[in-house]
This record gives sequence, structure tokens and C-alpha cells, in this order.
Amino acid sequence: MQTIKQEVMWSKFVANKFLRKMLGSNNIVADFPNSTETMLELEETSSTSSDQASLISSRKYITGDQGKHKIFVGSWNVGGVAPPDDLNMEDWLCTHTDPADIYVLGYFRFQEVVPLNAGNIVLGFENSKICSRWNSLIREALNNSISKHVQEDKVGEFYKVHPLKNHSIASLDKSSNNFPHCFDCITSKQMVGIFITVWVRNDLLPYIQHPSVSCVGCGIMGCLGNKGSVSVRFCLHETSFCFVCSHLASGGKEGDEKNRNANATEILTRTRFSRGPLRNLPRKIVDHDQVIWLGDFNYRIYLPDTTTRSLVQKKEWNILLERDQLKAELMKGHVFQGWREGIIEFAPTYKYYQNSQVYYGCDQKRKGEKKRAPAWCDRIIWYGEGLKQREYSRGESGLSDHRPVRAIFVAEIQVPSDSRRLGSSFTGRFRCLKDHLEERFNEKISCNVDRTGFYSE
Repeated sequence: MQTIKQEVMWSKFVANKFLRKMLGSNNIVADFPNSTETMLELEETSSTSSDQASLISSRKYITGDQGKHKIFVGSWNVGGVAPPDDLNMEDWLCTHTDPADIYVLGYFRFQEVVPLNAGNIVLGFENSKICSRWNSLIREALNNSISKHVQEDKVGEFYKVHPLKNHSIASLDKSSNNFPHCFDCITSKQMVGIFITVWVRNDLLPYIQHPSVSCVGCGIMGCLGNKGSVSVRFCLHETSFCFVCSHLASGGKEGDEKNRNANATEILTRTRFSRGPLRNLPRKIVDHDQVIWLGDFNYRIYLPDTTTRSLVQKKEWNILLERDQLKAELMKGHVFQGWREGIIEFAPTYKYYQNSQVYYGCDQKRKGEKKRAPAWCDRIIWYGEGLKQREYSRGESGLSDHRPVRAIFVAEIQVPSDSRRLGSSFTGRFRCLKDHLEERFNEKISCNVDRTGFYSE
């Protein structure tokens, strides 16, 4: 018995290490990445006291005028359905009525395109074709002012999402002049069935620094990528942002919420970002100035199925939300302490018949189906100061068995006055280096000796 237990533990250990090695590849695509630092760093070592001190000291020089930028965040469990070529994204993205400065979109469940067999889960299979289709639809919706009939081949080549390579600020400005008021993809990353893509208005590109991605698998054996998160970090001027895109454990049985809580805790604990060139950037999720978490959280409602369906039919959202698992677990302090969510004034987003307004199990003509009660599985929450939510709503596309959700935030950004005057992020980065060196010069240099006798920070 002991031998079997050891073999299982060893298998889990090997799978865990292997998956993290696969997820740790720099297989991230972007239009104009402007950082040469390592994009992925999935070490599990915790931040030392010196790292935390550097983080605190780095925020002391965050001074100057406050700017405001609008951020659109969207989450959609697409149910394994590939997007049709004529899918209209503009209404959901509000590009005509209320365009944002930054778009962060998360998609989940590519089962029909990425079969969830053991090989694909373990290897962290990535399907660039389906990701490119979603990115093409997003690009067309955000940049619809560009004529589709003018130099289609050249425009298509210019907008191709390239592997990471260096681009100078000069090339960014030149590209921006050619295509004013357009959006470019700064990060796009898939882990099995989880996909996040980040788009920024191109005149903000020179002020985006230190992009980094961290993947955490929470699925089979507690480490595989069929469940888990893909998180993105970057700095806009002097404000650090983190966006967590996750798919938590499923299940409608009593006690399944504990698995979801455990997934969230794992993501918060194991997510690590690169320290940056000065080693003073936040590494953990909650260490960032502003954090937004989006995804299929999978939390259900603590009520009998028949009662839930009856209340949904009557649109008694307040009564249902009183028994919502996520809100209940948060109130009990079991998960997401300190996080906030906007007021929900829309119908549950799960589970529908495809291309229908009827919830699964409510069609009397379809007998023998497993009934699943409606629930607000798809959520967007946030953490930190300086974020104000202007909208929290859902879309009505029937493409999937889930409805997409969106949130629009206004983020207060710390912009150094000299950076604004010169119109370049170079001065801000020079100030950061200057202050950092001055502080180091005035401090006593201390080193710790580990058990091996080698010096470490």
C-alpha cells in the first residue's frame, strides 16, 4: 500500500514539474512587445523581505498628476464552439457607444478545437489557429475604422500577431502614425482551454512596460491545465496592473464549492511574475496596484433546483444572490478576502441550450436530460485602489451554453509629470533607476548566507 502511495505521489510530482516546464515557455504572441525581459517566471520561491522592501520603496516615487483610463474586461465560456466568421463582436465590446482604452478578454473551453485528452492536458496543448480566429474578430471589431477593401494583404501582414521580438519606440510611433487610433495586441496566451488576450490603444504603447505572464494548472492531480489560470501583468506609466483569467472546478453537488475555493487559493499562492530589470516589481497577484479577476468561477446557488428555476423565471435576482455560493463563501471569509464585485442586475449566465434563450433542463420536450440549475458562473471581481466600475452586465449571444459578461472600469493612473511633459516613458524609467541607485548607495549592503554557505539576496 505504501509503495502504491509513493508511486502516485511521484507521478504527481513529475507531472507537476513537466507541466510547469511546458507552460513556462515563451510561447506568447503580441503585436508590439516592448520589453526584453523574460516573459515567464514560474518559480515557487516566495518574495524575500528585501524584495518586499524594494517594492515599497519603488512606490514612494509614484508621484505626479493622476490620469484616468477606461478598461473593458470581458469573460466568455464559449462551450467548445469555434467562432463563426460573421460573429459580431462590436456590440459586446461597445466599440461604437463607449470605446475603452484597454481591452482584456478571456475565453474558456475550447474542447471541440482542443480535445481534452490526457496528452493535450499534460503537454499544455495550444491551438494557435483558434486563438488567431478570436484575435482576428477582436481586431476587426476594435479597428473597424480601417477599410477592409484597401490593401488587404498589407494590412493583414501588418496586423499579424508575431512571436516575441524587439521593437523600438521609434518603430512604435511610426506604426501608430500609419494607423491612428487603432488597437494592438500586447499579450495573447493560451493554456489548454483558457485563453487571455490584451489589447491597448496604440498611442499608449510607449507607456506599457514590464509585461509578464504566469500560468497555474489546478486540474487533474491538482496541477494539470484543464482548470487553472493564465495571469497577465504590465505597468502603465507608474501603475502596475494584474489580470487573472481563470476556470475553476466545476460541479453542482454540495461541497463542490470547496474545490473552487481551493483552486482560487492555489492561483493566489502559486502565481509568480518576473521581478523586472531592477528586481522591484510585484510578483504576487495582490501586490499589484490594481487587479481584476475574470472567468468561469463555476459557483452555483444554495437552493433546490426547482426553487432556483422558479425564482429565475420571476426575475428575483436579490433572493437568488442571497444564496449565491461565491458571495456566501466571500462573506464567510473562505475565499477572496478584500475583493469586490459590482451589483449583479442581470440573469444567471449558465446554463442555456445553444442558440436558445431557454435554460438547460427547462425544455419539456427534451426528456431524460440531466437538469442543471441556472447560476452566475461567469464573474468579474477586482482588488486594489483606484478602480471604479462603471458597468457590469452580460451579452446575449447564443453561441455557447454560457452568456458572456463584461465590466467597464475607470482606472486612476499615476503619471509622473516629467513623463507627461516629455511624452516618453524613458524619463520615468531613468527616474526609477536613479532613485533605486541612490537608495542602495545610502543603505548598508547586507547579505544573508544560506545553509550551503553561498551568498543570497
